[in-house]
Parts: sequence; C-alpha cells; structure tokens
Amino acid sequence: MFWTQGFKEKLFISLSLSRLFLIAIVVFFGFSLLTKKFLSLTNLFNFMHASVPLMFVATGLTIVVLARNLDISVGSVAFLAPVVGSTLLVRYGFPLPLSVGVVLLVGLLAGLCNGLIVTRLKVNSFIATLGTMMVFRGIGLQIVKGRTIGLPSVLSNLSSVRFGGFYWDILVSLVFLIFLHVVHTRTPFGRYVSAVGSDPDVCRRAGIDVDKVVLLSFLLSGLFASVGGLWLSMQLGSVSLRMGIGMEFVALASIVIGGISLFGGEGSLFPGLLLGVYILYMIESGLNYLGVSPYFYPFVRGGLIFSAMYVDSLRVRLTKEGKTSSVKG
Repeated sequence: MFWTQGFKEKLFISLSLSRLFLIAIVVFFGFSLLTKKFLSLTNLFNFMHASVPLMFVATGLTIVVLARNLDISVGSVAFLAPVVGSTLLVRYGFPLPLSVGVVLLVGLLAGLCNGLIVTRLKVNSFIATLGTMMVFRGIGLQIVKGRTIGLPSVLSNLSSVRFGGFYWDILVSLVFLIFLHVVHTRTPFGRYVSAVGSDPDVCRRAGIDVDKVVLLSFLLSGLFASVGGLWLSMQLGSVSLRMGIGMEFVALASIVIGGISLFGGEGSLFPGLLLGVYILYMIESGLNYLGVSPYFYPFVRGGLIFSAMYVDSLRVRLTKEGKTSSVKG
C-alpha cells in the first residue's frame, strides 16, 4: 500500500506548509477586499515592523519547543532585561554599549537559570518556567518600583529608521531568524535539537548529551527574549510596567500557527515561524482596520491555536497508528 508511515509524514509536512501559505494568501486578500486601507505597502511595512519584538522572542522560544520543552518565562525576561539595562543607562549613567551588553547578559542568565532547573533539578519545563516567569517579573518590578523608565531619543529613533518606507529592523529580525534556521538545519546542534524533540530516550542511548542540548536551547531562548524586550522598549520609547505581559502566549500562538509541533522535533523557523508571526499580525491589523474591538483579539488567537493544535494532534495520532500498523504487519 502507498499509504505508508513515511508517505503520511511527508504528506502532512507538505500539507502543513501549503496550509500556511494558503492561510496567508486568504487572510491577506480577504482583508484587502474588506478594507481598502489594508492593501498598501505602508500597512504591510507597519505590521511587519510591529511584529519585530515578537519575532525575536518567538525565534528563541521555537528552539526550546523543538527540543520538546516550553519556556513561558520569555515575556518576563523581555521585561526584566530592558529594566536592568535601562536602569544602568538612565539612572546610573552607564555607556550605551555596556548597557545593551547587560541586557543580553541578563537574558543569557535567565536562560541559564531555566535550563539548570530543567536539566539538573529535573523539574518539568512548564512548571519551572511558570515559577521563573513570576520571579523575573517580580525582580523587574522591584527595580523600577512602579515607575516607567524613559529611554534616550537615540534608541527610540533607531527603531524607527526607514529606507523608502521599509523599516530596517524588519531586515534585522529576518537575518536573525534565518541565521537560527541555518543553525537548526545545517549544524550538529540543530540536528540534535530535532532528535531530542523526537525521542530524548533514544538520543541518550545513542550517546547524545540531551541535557546539554536542552540547556543550550534555553540559553538561546533567554538571549532572544532579551533582544525582543530591548526592541519593544525601543519602539515604545520606554520600559513600562506591563511590558511583556502575555508575550509568551502570543509567541506560542505564532509557533503553533507556524506549524511547529508542541510535541517537539518537527517544524521550521523558515518559513514556518515567519509565516506564523506574520499571519497573526495580518489578522490583528485587518481587524483593527475593520474597527473590531481589541478585546476580541484574544478570542481570535485562541481559535487559531485550537485549530492548529487539533491538526498537530491529528498528525501525531495518525503517525502513531502508522507505526502500530507497521509493527503488526
């Protein structure tokens, strides 16, 4: 029979990418017909520009998800890292390059903390990062003490630099995403991430240092979350108290919409995650032009997540049935 396990897996991969492109096309042209303002280069560049912080956060989080883990502390890291950096810059007069370096260092330390809790203490990644999510935000709130920290104009102006209407930070986010995509698909570490996500027990028997792979994935997640937080604060021109709240769930929504399995091991940063982020922002941009209340957006995100998760669970179930049939045969 041609309906083999391998055939089913290849079919679902091709259908997943086709589904993403089809959704992107339908969403784009659907909103273009419903509202004339949507179909413009200005709007296209605007929502791509607005998606840059999420793109950074979701890019790092994707590596953790591919390794069959979760990091729901990314929103708090995206808050804490700029809080520390901006405090040193604004209140204590630290040089700008050093302050930016501290932002990245805080992200790495947060990722290291998460990774060690998961790999050394053997705490479930969801529970571990749920705890650190609250701890990191609590530390940040204690530092700012209820006050918003304004950033120098040089930083806020940097995030809005354009060349012919095209924001330069869009290109920066794409370069980082493609770089990590190459790392995932072309390096031993990237292949280990997918292998660990598929079956960590088999990887251990094969001699792969699973804990090291998981730890490195959390380090990348923390680093990219700090970059995303830095860029968000630059776009806002300040570090606000509510910055990053819920960002982890929007990032997960983008990941799931992008066809990346929360069961680990399967999915792609390019074009999967890229389309996931842009589809989400296209929908919200279209709803905004239609005058829909922002309070409706979480409902839309939830529906998209449910649909994507259903397709993913269906794929996993059929794959398992295929393996069972092969064994019985």
